[in-house]
Amino acid sequence: MSSQENDDLAPTCTAGFKVGEKKNIDELAQLDAADASLNKWKESLGLSHAQERFPDDPRTVVVQALVFQSEDRAIRIDVSTPKAIKNLQKNPITIKEGCEYTFKIEFVVQREMVSGLKFLQQVKRKGIPVDKMEEMCGSYGPKYESHERTFPSSKAPSGLLARGTYNVKSKFIDDDNTVYLEWMWSMDIKKDWE
Repeated sequence: MSSQENDDLAPTCTAGFKVGEKKNIDELAQLDAADASLNKWKESLGLSHAQERFPDDPRTVVVQALVFQSEDRAIRIDVSTPKAIKNLQKNPITIKEGCEYTFKIEFVVQREMVSGLKFLQQVKRKGIPVDKMEEMCGSYGPKYESHERTFPSSKAPSGLLARGTYNVKSKFIDDDNTVYLEWMWSMDIKKDWE
């Protein structure tokens, strides 16, 4: 068995799809350099010299936050540093049972073009998988400003038996299977917001 088959959060693979050759920003900028319209398009992707948002951070993709949004409230879950993730693991977020919600991810791409970003998430209750999400986010060029991607809405479970702690494993990955961030966190489904 491959490590991908053992991974709860392995992305689905499309049969016959092959990831293209990786090129850096300078190589992409030189391709078809004489084509004015293509150069304008490349500029819109950030293939010119975009400022780095975090010059001292070696990561290409810096995931800043996962935001839980419902009609009643928004909870910004900071995942920008190892310290923030460690704190998150100790402090579950509370979600009201039966509420409709979405997740939004906020991230910065710097230095290189990233293709086929995906957000993967698996929710378990007492060790048993109860939900899994795989959402394609797209391809992005380097940009100083944050990117945001909002995912389709879901409904929190409800009822006495559904209340309790759910453990969540989230992963941000690209077509090359480069994992930009993988983290564990928990949420408590309760009768009301606390």
